Amino acid sequence: MDKAEEKVAMRESKRRERQSALEDSDNDIGLCGWLLVALSILLMLLTLPISVWMCIKIVKEYERAIIFRLGRILRGGAKGPGLFFILPCTDSFINVDMRTITFDIPPQEVLTKDSVTVSVDGVVYYRVQNATLAVANITNADAATRLLAQTTLRNVLGTKSLAQILSDREEIAHSMQVERVEIKDVKLPVQLQRAMAAEAEATREARAKVIAAEGEMNASRALKEASLVIAESPSGLQLRYLQTLSTIAAEKNSTIIFPLPMEMMQAFMKR
Repeated sequence: MDKAEEKVAMRESKRRERQSALEDSDNDIGLCGWLLVALSILLMLLTLPISVWMCIKIVKEYERAIIFRLGRILRGGAKGPGLFFILPCTDSFINVDMRTITFDIPPQEVLTKDSVTVSVDGVVYYRVQNATLAVANITNADAATRLLAQTTLRNVLGTKSLAQILSDREEIAHSMQVERVEIKDVKLPVQLQRAMAAEAEATREARAKVIAAEGEMNASRALKEASLVIAESPSGLQLRYLQTLSTIAAEKNSTIIFPLPMEMMQAFMKR
């Protein structure tokens, strides 16, 4: 087992210990506490059936209720869904939403690993796993999750370069410790956008020049091979001249000055 797994196991063990301590806390209310509970039950019985409407509560399917009796959480942890019973005067309860909650992370100014300042926003999906710990251990779980998401987003992106942020969004999202934090958008400064556009344009121009040079090289090789073939047959060059003239005459009607090679006249001069 590596260090990361050991830390996870230790955190899980501590979480279970806190959960067990919270569930057993109603046994420590003391004699005075039990006396107050008895008086509360007596008051409820004396005011029946009106007190029933104050003592019976309903929790929806996606909610859990944390009941406090004299300031201590009742054994058994969260209650619900459905009906549950509380005592007047001594009991109070807090509803916890167990659904997945979504919120946007406002734009964060982040300095990347390669010293580029970018503005990044995101979206967070989180869900409460343990209603008892969410109420007993955190002042405001929703606000704490929002701050944790913002801090985690800045810390994680600070270890990535600009190219990694733009291309490896899924990997960055999986590296977050919240249930799910996804990068929504990456905003670059205007000057950086212009510099990147100029860099991309220069890269495209350089690539176009390389492609054009490769084309010229291939064309020159083809012409060289053609010249070698024509050199083997001098009459082939003349036929090529005639073919070129035929092509020009078919496309455009104009006066053509055609130089007649002396090689063609040598046969007549010998006669």
